[in-house]
Amino acid sequence: MKTWRLIRTYPLAVQVLLVNQLGVNTGFYLLIPYLAGYLGHDLGMSAAVVGVILGVRNLSQQGLFLVGGSAADRLGARGVIIAGCALRAVGFGLFAFGTSVPVLLGASVLSGLAGALFNPAVRAYLATEAGDRRAEVFSLFNVFANSGMLLGPLLGSALLLVNFRLSAVIAAVIFALLTVAQVLVLPVRRVERSGTSVLTDWRGVLTDRRFLAFTGALTGMFALQNQLYLVLPMHAEQFTGSPAAVSVIFLVSTAASLLLQVRITARFSERWSRGRSIATGLALMGGSFAVTAVAASLLPGAAPASPGEALLRLTPVLVTAFGLSVGVMLAQPFVYELIPSFGGTALSGTYFGVFYLASGLTAAAGNALIGWATDLAAPRLPWLPSALCVLIGLASALAVLAVHRRTGIGPRTEEPACATS
Repeated sequence: MKTWRLIRTYPLAVQVLLVNQLGVNTGFYLLIPYLAGYLGHDLGMSAAVVGVILGVRNLSQQGLFLVGGSAADRLGARGVIIAGCALRAVGFGLFAFGTSVPVLLGASVLSGLAGALFNPAVRAYLATEAGDRRAEVFSLFNVFANSGMLLGPLLGSALLLVNFRLSAVIAAVIFALLTVAQVLVLPVRRVERSGTSVLTDWRGVLTDRRFLAFTGALTGMFALQNQLYLVLPMHAEQFTGSPAAVSVIFLVSTAASLLLQVRITARFSERWSRGRSIATGLALMGGSFAVTAVAASLLPGAAPASPGEALLRLTPVLVTAFGLSVGVMLAQPFVYELIPSFGGTALSGTYFGVFYLASGLTAAAGNALIGWATDLAAPRLPWLPSALCVLIGLASALAVLAVHRRTGIGPRTEEPACATS
């Protein structure tokens, strides 16, 4: 109830963008996780063609974040958000009715471009509207985003009982409705004309050493967040012998976010500096993988004999998922709060665009590294992937502390003498 009361204290535009993120993630996750199976099994495409179609979507999104961020700064975040949602409605509609490779590639490009447009623009809009309540609004943003990440796959798996095309149509309708809602509700904001070129803006961001140090120190956050989809599902299936156990991970992560996100942000924004909060969150994200590292080295390889034993063996994975989620809840809202402070309101979209471009590249590199460690570890060193996650988290936390002590990270609060690290 406290969360809903808090939401109502914000302008209607902010409330719409929070609900928008719930819809965005619901629509995305009810379709994308099942796209590869549809292309391969229903349409009979080869693994190579499926890989190309999925890769084009990812490349279109990750590679164009900078373009989307600059568009938000120069054209206004409102219009870019609306365009992004409309393009994704069209892209998902093409997935529903297109069967040829050219049409499906076009759907992938449109879907990826849509994400590149509205992801930086939504965050830039929220940062402007929230004023000095940025950390708080981004904590609410995480709650809605995580809820959509849980609701989407549940809805998608139910719709697949009919067929994939129905899932795609529903996803397209969701984005179409979001587009209409934004046109009706989001107020038009006057955009100040920039006296510089886009290339000058990009050069300024890419040569901002303080921002680059901040972003580089956060590579651990980018890499570890993705392990909710790689290392933890791998261990869940390994420990229990059942792929169905993976769904419990997302249930724990989402429940933790709904119950704790707003409280954690409120508590630590008043007590700790931003640098300390972010570093502690990163250390917790990495340190939580020590539980699965130990479990992987101790648990026998044989499948559990009963559901009760399976649940017991899943417990280390759920503890790690909870610790990872709490670490993200502690660090991420403050990270989002600080990004616009590097370039001011006029360039907040561009800074978010560069940040998301870096996060996408780092997440891909992190998955490749941890995937390589997984192949190397099996079957004699099953603890190695989780141990690598521990090292990544701790190294990133130390990097954030180093940046914080050298140049400062955002506003500081007076820390009470009794506080402990």
